[in-house]
Amino acid sequence: MASEARSFLTARWVHLVMANYELEPSVLRPLVPKGTTLDFWSGRCFASVVGFQFLDTRVLGVAVPFHRNFDEVNLRFYVQRATNSELRRGVVFVKEIVPRRAIAAIANALYNEKYVALPMSHDDRLEAPERTIRYGWQHCATTCHLACTLDGPKYLPADDAVESFISEHYWGYTAQRDGSTLEYRVEHPRWHVWQTNDPEFVCDVAAQYGAEFAPFLGQPPASCFVADGSAVTVRRGVSL
Repeated sequence: MASEARSFLTARWVHLVMANYELEPSVLRPLVPKGTTLDFWSGRCFASVVGFQFLDTRVLGVAVPFHRNFDEVNLRFYVQRATNSELRRGVVFVKEIVPRRAIAAIANALYNEKYVALPMSHDDRLEAPERTIRYGWQHCATTCHLACTLDGPKYLPADDAVESFISEHYWGYTAQRDGSTLEYRVEHPRWHVWQTNDPEFVCDVAAQYGAEFAPFLGQPPASCFVADGSAVTVRRGVSL
């Protein structure tokens, strides 16, 4: 079973800024991997821009020098796959930005993901009075960022809240070059979250993600929150 597959990657993911945009399903359907279907929350279709920190990263149990701690910003959306025993809810990545070429090369080669390597930085100030988080990157000499200000105390969202829907997809799906789909499990406990004020996502959306995303990601997000994060295990992928 996929859940018993060998561990591929372990790390801690922390301070996840999740800016969530409602899209027309027609934008995402061409990107849905074979064997999965779009997943909806209350009849609404979402994609998320997510910025976070990888800490103490190990691949196949090995800590690679200079590649243990780094940032990532990704654009992802949500799918599901029905098996004989359960409904598996997962994510599909449109693009993932990291600062290290080796990380991008390994992920692209082994999982056929959509990683690119760009200069990146982060600034997180969770203590009052600032309580801000910012992830920045450079694209074609342009400075881009995803940022927000925390609002209120941290809490565990209700099972049916949009925050739970966004943060509790425990599978990943990737379309492969031969038309098949790679499925892998992502294991972590439920995350506590903070609500946010003044979310900012600044970049040339059409240039980085495609013109079809620009009308949606160019608007303020439908919701934005920050998850505290935890230790994470990504299992080896299984071809469907």
